[in-house]
Amino acid sequence: MSEDTTQTIAEDDWAAAMAEQAIPAAAAVPAQFQDLSGSAASGGLAKDIDFILDIPVLLTVELGRTKIAIKNLLQLAQGSVVELDGLAGEPMDVLVNGCLIAQGEVVVVNDKFGVRLTDIITPAERIRKLNK
Repeated sequence: MSEDTTQTIAEDDWAAAMAEQAIPAAAAVPAQFQDLSGSAASGGLAKDIDFILDIPVLLTVELGRTKIAIKNLLQLAQGSVVELDGLAGEPMDVLVNGCLIAQGEVVVVNDKFGVRLTDIITPAERIRKLNK
């Protein structure tokens, strides 16, 4: 099987997994987000926002954290276990440029890992966390 065929099959599996989670468009947009579709009601904001859509951001999915002394770090080898502060089964944090934006759970599609978002952090919650 060629690499292109394998990639197409993998993309189809991901598309199927995403379609399974599909929500009607009206229900998918939380009330706290304003409409950026470019309609008259939004004042044509879609045209104004187009210039930032290609800016890359760093998306991180975090299982947990720990502090470790350098002497213990140097003793790590293949097969070593590092204890994290996150609990098994607890939602994972999804960060964009280091800022928490969501929480999710691990999913596996065709032996590849992904994250299903289970909770989106509201802008008000993000601002409150910045003030701490």
